[in-house]
Amino acid sequence: MLKAASSPIRLNILNLLFDKGSLSYTELMSALKMNPSRDAGRFAYHLKFLLKADLIEADVEARKYRLTELGKMVINVAEEIERKSVKRKRILVRTSRFALEDFDANKIVDSLIKEAGMPVDLAQKIAKEAEKRLVKSKTKYLTAPLIREVVNAILIEKGLEEYRHKLTRLGLPVHDVTSLIEAKSKTSQGSASIHEEAGKVVLKEYTLLNVLPRDIADAHLSGSLHINGLDGWILKPSEIMHDLRFFFQNGLDLEKLNVFQLFYPPPKSFESALSIIFNVLLHSAKEISETQTLEYFNVFLSPFVTGIKPSEVKETLRSFICSISQYTDTSLGLELVTPDFIAEKKAIGPFGKLVGNYGDFKEESQFLASLMLEIFAEESARKPLFNPKIIVKIRPETFGDGKAREILLQAHHLASERGIPYFANLLGKSRKHDVFSASGCRLKADLKRDWEIDTLRTGSIGCVTVNLPQITYECEKDETKFFEILEERLEMAARALEIKYRALKQHSKGLIPFMMQSVNGDRYFRLECSSRLINFAGLKEAAEAFCGKTMFEDEEPLKFAEKITRYILDFTRRAGKRRRKRLLPAILPSSEASERLVGLDIDRYGIAKVRFSGTREKPFYSTFSGLSLQNAETQLKPLKFEKKLHGLYAGGNLTIVELGEGEHKPEELVSLTKRFAEIYGIEFFTYNRNLTYCTNCKRSWFGLLHKCPSCGSTSTLSCLSRF
Repeated sequence: MLKAASSPIRLNILNLLFDKGSLSYTELMSALKMNPSRDAGRFAYHLKFLLKADLIEADVEARKYRLTELGKMVINVAEEIERKSVKRKRILVRTSRFALEDFDANKIVDSLIKEAGMPVDLAQKIAKEAEKRLVKSKTKYLTAPLIREVVNAILIEKGLEEYRHKLTRLGLPVHDVTSLIEAKSKTSQGSASIHEEAGKVVLKEYTLLNVLPRDIADAHLSGSLHINGLDGWILKPSEIMHDLRFFFQNGLDLEKLNVFQLFYPPPKSFESALSIIFNVLLHSAKEISETQTLEYFNVFLSPFVTGIKPSEVKETLRSFICSISQYTDTSLGLELVTPDFIAEKKAIGPFGKLVGNYGDFKEESQFLASLMLEIFAEESARKPLFNPKIIVKIRPETFGDGKAREILLQAHHLASERGIPYFANLLGKSRKHDVFSASGCRLKADLKRDWEIDTLRTGSIGCVTVNLPQITYECEKDETKFFEILEERLEMAARALEIKYRALKQHSKGLIPFMMQSVNGDRYFRLECSSRLINFAGLKEAAEAFCGKTMFEDEEPLKFAEKITRYILDFTRRAGKRRRKRLLPAILPSSEASERLVGLDIDRYGIAKVRFSGTREKPFYSTFSGLSLQNAETQLKPLKFEKKLHGLYAGGNLTIVELGEGEHKPEELVSLTKRFAEIYGIEFFTYNRNLTYCTNCKRSWFGLLHKCPSCGSTSTLSCLSRF
């Protein structure tokens, strides 16, 4: 045996069979760089010697040679002898545990087995090769990332990409971290934003590499899809619609989350009710990636203001609004009249006790709604208060109730000056239970047919945006191919949302413990009732690019857009029914998605081929409906067309009405709002006002100015707009 291993050629044969597995006679000669005609006799002699020593054996069927267990032992002994005989300097490794340790190839083996799930024999081969390369590099010390890079390089060379995929390291290069620190230091976001941003990068990479299937990850990277909130995809739902009655009745029991936390009993006063709401928002903000909505805010609070001086209510409410504006992304749903389905419900008042029905507190509810708008007007006198967002509900009774009309005028006065409120059109029996968030997300009472279960204590688990214009470029105006590609993209979006749902369901108790709290078996957040949104970017641009005409020139693009809409609706119904979940189409504002997707398409197809909105410097795909009041009658025409596309808005939509630089009387806007709601059927809209704010004068002006009209300064101006 020792004699068999004494020849360098024979030892090379053993090493080749160890590294590459079974090899044929010809493959071995080729690997040894021997000439078949000149070296055949010498090679055959060495091969027979190894066979006789039982270090290798022949696989007759495969006509190849392979190592025996004895052969593997000889290789190990030879390596150990070489390791002991060659004097080398001590190599230190800076480990991921922030410690210095001696290099040990066995740790590479352990890592490959544990992290990548690699078989032991293969892990030993890779570790052996890595050790050779690292020793040869003659570096003074090693780092864990460097060792991992060398191992990954070997895996790629050997075609073992599936193992490299699992072993890859997540994080930022040194240069990127330096750039991040420098960039954040020039802002006022603070050092915490650096931790947050770095963490987001790691979680995005992890989700793309280890959570999502390759086809979905590649679709996101190529711009076929945009996965909104990728950094929290498996950690948090996107939105929640709160039900304040749960906490007014049960209090806020934080002991269930942490024994060192406090238990807040049911609120005894208006002030303590707002305090509990504030704490609910703070704790939920850690477990929600986007916005939180307090539905029926003034209605559910109305029992707590009875007998309190209006001035005290106003100042307490002002303090609450200013506090949440700094810490949470929140929408407040205001009712101008108490809906009949809530009016008949038992009202929860101080100490969690029942105090009649909510219909008994109509005046208090309207008082709170009016007071909210008054506070927003005062706080926005210098510059608009964009958070929290106010959602004003428009119901059939709104226009017939004197006080409701007065509050509606108040809301439109705020809209005309600062463009703050959102308006939800709830005209018609089919819409009266609908709830909206300021993002445009909508929930209907259409799942369990119970408005409380379907619309409260639930929300949206996530949103995937489909790039429609890109499908047009890929199909080359072949309609059959267009819908085949669309089907593939829709299916990928649905699978991505299903993956998120399963991850949240599996880890919800540990990842979102506050929202998953329960009282007497009644869990707060209804994950199973949450919607899954497939959002669409560039419907208008896709239809126009496919037909080669604009919506204003011809009806052909509109008809094609309708065909796309019907196809999407059919898919979401089929897929939702198959998964027994709330899979809904939507067109929701997403600046990140619309700008990213059009940028990738321009890089790929060239700016001449890509049809987009905006300018060449700032292109985007449309993800919302927009119109300007500067040319109102012309701008209102597209709204008639959009009525045919309303099915696509099942999951939500937002229409943005630009007010321009001119003044608009509140009465005019009320009349326009009524037309939007009754004639055009717009479901959710807002008036947007672009303003210029001077930090020196502490004043705002309509439009985007380059010089302050008051002090003449140009360096103290900021442009303020929600969109």
